[in-house]
Amino acid sequence: MEALDIRARGSYISISPQKVRAVLGLVRGRNAAEAIDILKFTPKGASLPVRKLIESAMANAEENFGVSRKDLYIYRVFADEAPTRKWRRFGARGRFKPLLRRASHITVILREKE
Repeated sequence: MEALDIRARGSYISISPQKVRAVLGLVRGRNAAEAIDILKFTPKGASLPVRKLIESAMANAEENFGVSRKDLYIYRVFADEAPTRKWRRFGARGRFKPLLRRASHITVILREKE
């Protein structure tokens, strides 16, 4: 029997992928309930959207596939780069200082423990 992948995806989250990946490293491979507890006490801005995505994937598993929350673990989790918004700031002597507002697409894949 092939393992069932339960997915949740957050798109265009306005935090850079580099900052999100630092938080994802804390929860990769862990039990889903344990990962949520870790993220509740992580003082990073990216921990809230990642926690919401894991909770959403757990709700998907329960509602759509009938899988218990206790049996889920984080199989894969990754952050891809979303389109960068280019902002402008004007500098001294009539110069132009570009600001890059980076965003990310976060994907969480859960699986049931055998």
